[in-house]
Amino acid sequence: MKNFTISLYAFHLRHTLTDSPDEVDFQKESLLWENLVKVGENSLPFDGLKNLRSNLVCYQNDEYDSNFDQARPHFWLTNSGTLELGNINTKNLKIKAELQPFLLKDTYAFDLNISPESANTPVDVSQINQFQPSSLLPSKIEASLGQTLWIYGEVDENVNCQKLADEIAEGLLKDTNLKPILLNQGKLFGSLLFEYQADDPNEPYNCTKRCHILILLNNNQAPTLELFGKAYDWIINLLCCYHKIFYIYQQACQRKPEARRIYSKLNRETLNYFNLIAKSDTELDQMKDWLIKIAQDALKYNIYLRDLDAHNTSIRTNIANYRKCLQKITEIGEVPHYWQTFLNRDCKLWQTQIKTDINFLAPGKDLFEQMIDSIRGIVEIKEAKLEEEKIKLDAEKAERDRSLERTIQVATVALGSGAIAAASISAHIDKPFKPLNPKYPVHPMISSMFWSTLGTITLGFLTWLWTKRKFKS
Repeated sequence: MKNFTISLYAFHLRHTLTDSPDEVDFQKESLLWENLVKVGENSLPFDGLKNLRSNLVCYQNDEYDSNFDQARPHFWLTNSGTLELGNINTKNLKIKAELQPFLLKDTYAFDLNISPESANTPVDVSQINQFQPSSLLPSKIEASLGQTLWIYGEVDENVNCQKLADEIAEGLLKDTNLKPILLNQGKLFGSLLFEYQADDPNEPYNCTKRCHILILLNNNQAPTLELFGKAYDWIINLLCCYHKIFYIYQQACQRKPEARRIYSKLNRETLNYFNLIAKSDTELDQMKDWLIKIAQDALKYNIYLRDLDAHNTSIRTNIANYRKCLQKITEIGEVPHYWQTFLNRDCKLWQTQIKTDINFLAPGKDLFEQMIDSIRGIVEIKEAKLEEEKIKLDAEKAERDRSLERTIQVATVALGSGAIAAASISAHIDKPFKPLNPKYPVHPMISSMFWSTLGTITLGFLTWLWTKRKFKS
């Protein structure tokens, strides 16, 4: 192969809708660039790659600055366009590299291009490992949205391009646990384009760890590079939309089972709810605990449903952007048919699936709200009844307290008054009263007791009348 190049296109989500502007995770935001620097330090020692921070506008004094785009929003993340990273010598090749870093709205992206110093230097499959392709895999770059390894080479027309593409794909993933699978093949700007995919065996549905490979072989001297240069910006954005659509659908697939798990739990709790409210002796605290649990599940459910709505909006937007990019590229030259198939079949299917999930789960939101309102109403009724009973008990207690107080007052006044009366009268009784029958005189003690009792009864009765009037008022 001549004019051989390996290009790595990586896409990293800078921030999400739920990320607060005031709470920036610098480590997460700058992960793409920090990992690229590590590649330069460990496996591809290009000087420009090791000193990358000093050439990016999102770094100040080698420290990541998240506010750079507020003062200067633009497409390029450099002041001078493409960064020439320098040259390094391998076993029997001298290779060069250049980097084009971008900011695509909410996404960091770069195109790292590695090739022999001379375009006429022939490269065979056995030499691919000298480009250190293992350092360009998803496990090293960790781009949150995904990445594409794009290989270009010019070959003779009698070469079996299918076989060569298979060998290149296997060479790129040599000594790894990734196995490339041919997905599609077509033509781009007159050259043969083969699409491969290698999923991580431990996380086969994680698009962040999926290795996407495009191998473009020019076997008929087509003006592929010239047309590719004209369509470059649109191709970058097309790949970005492609990976975003995969990422969004993956996120939606994660939210669906989480929401359905809560929805199933709600159905089970509904039966318990009817049994609970049917019992008149259900404790208020038990109802309140149940209300708290339902409210917590409802909040999680609404968050999952909100995320699905956001994913639906996002995938619709990216599908529209993908369609626009594909149209612009098609105006420049021939594109592989499966790019259009991805739009017409896969994108449509995934968007429909997300809408279906939302339609299926949306009624659960109303059911949650109805259950919460119902339980809250029962709790309020029970609390009102308890309050009434408490007021009634407090009134009865107060009445008992007033009655006791009144009794004590009457007894105290009566007994005290009777004692005073008895003492006063006894002081003037030094002999018995003259009786009607002189044979039976009245003893002074009996006289004292008589007047004491009369005083106690009289003053006690007067005190009772006074306290009765007082308590009524």
